Formats: sequence, C-alpha cells, structure tokens
Amino acid sequence: MEPNIFQYGFIIKGLLGAIFASITAGLAGTYVVSRRMVFLSGGITHASFGGIGIGYFIGINPVVGAAVFGIMSALGVEYLSVKQKIREDSAIGILWAFGMAIGIIFIYLTPGYTPNLMSYLFGSILTVSRADIIALGVMSVILILYFGIFYRTILYISFDEVYARTYSSYVDIFKYVTTSLVALTIVLNIRMAGVVLVISLLTIPPNIAMLFTRVYSKIVIWSIIAGFVGTATGYVISYYAGIPVGATIIFTLVIIWVLVRITTLLIMKLSKRRN
Repeated sequence: MEPNIFQYGFIIKGLLGAIFASITAGLAGTYVVSRRMVFLSGGITHASFGGIGIGYFIGINPVVGAAVFGIMSALGVEYLSVKQKIREDSAIGILWAFGMAIGIIFIYLTPGYTPNLMSYLFGSILTVSRADIIALGVMSVILILYFGIFYRTILYISFDEVYARTYSSYVDIFKYVTTSLVALTIVLNIRMAGVVLVISLLTIPPNIAMLFTRVYSKIVIWSIIAGFVGTATGYVISYYAGIPVGATIIFTLVIIWVLVRITTLLIMKLSKRRN
C-alpha cells in the first residue's frame, strides 16, 4: 500500500511553498508579462547566480547573496539603459553573462566540498526549508499590500507609461521599486523551480489567465490559481516519479496552458457555428 505523502514534513513545506510561490509569481508575473519584461526577468534570474556563488564563497546563505545580486542587476539594467544609453537587451545580455560567470568562478574557488548546484539550477522539493517558506510568506504579504495600495499606478505603468506620468510624478520611483520586488520574487522562488526555469513560473500562469480575461485584477487572480494548480500538481508528480521538481512544475504548467488554449479555441469555433 502506497504511504500517504502528507505524512512527510517536506511535502507539507513544499505545498505551503506552492501556495506562496503562486501568490508571489501571480502578482509579479502579471506585471512582468504586461510590461513585456520577460527578457529582463530572465536576465535577473541568471545574474542572481553570481550572488549564489559569492554567498557560498564568503559563507553566507546563498539566497541572501542572490537577492542582493538580483536587485543590483535589476537596477543596473535600468541605469545602463537610461543613463548610459545602452540598449536594454544589450545591458541584460551583459549582466546575464556576467552573473553566471561570477557564480561559476566563486563556486569553483570555494574551498572544500563543491556544493550541489542542482537544487539551485532546477529546484528540489527536499531543499525547501522553513526559512524559505517564511520568506515567501512575507514576500506574499508585501506584494499584496504593495499592489493593493498602488494598484492604479502599477496598472497605468504596465499598459501605458506615458499616461502613467500624467497620473503620477513618481513613475520612475515606482518602476525601480517594482522591478526590485520582481527581482526578490524571482530569487525567493529559485528553490521552487531553479535558476534555469523560475522565469517560466512568472510568465506561464499570466498567459493562462489571459486566455480567460484581459482585466488586470482578474489576470492576477487567475494567475495565482493557475500557478498553484501547476505548482502543487508538479510537486506531487515529482515525488512519485522521482524527477526534478522545477522541471515537473513547468512541464505541468505548459500542459495546462495547452489544454486551456485548445478548449478555448474549440468553444470559440462552436459559438461561431451556432451564430
């Protein structure tokens, strides 16, 4: 008889992580997709690997190093693209490669046993700690309060920055703050999906949600729901199949997107025939 998976503490922690990951990724991901910042987010994700390497080298929590490196990278892209007149995609590419190179170099220089990087590159259900859950929970509260209080400003920036500047004189500050929060969200979800795949956790659920609605607030809600279904299902599948959790979560989310897409197309065709 197959044992009940809920008797294991790491499964409970993983599912709690799935709840908070879906909330953080749903809020931050909707902003990322609406502003077409997917490539920037990918750059932040891979640049943060430099912080992981430095964290290992100096003996601090690698996630703390990744958070610092991720925020610096996000702000660095803004600075290089605006102040130094470097194309944003070029700035992202530079920081992307620099972060990965720094991470590899410092991990190689770390004395003693070389750490297992698989959990950071692809995610691991066994490495989701209580501290990770608490950090994701706190981040969920921060994002809910931030997006709730400044909803209209974020909405205008997401879809029409020119109009947003007529509504608020602090658009640049909001962009820096929101980009920093996106960077933190990415870093805190690295344990869930890994450096290689975490950006998909932010982008696939909003794209699923957009098959249902184009209203920003509803996109956020549907993104959170889709993210939780995909993340929780991915965890359960990865447990029974014994495969990397990050890859399983993303695979599950893509399958959900495909099924929803096919279903909506069929419904549209049927409604046209009836009309």
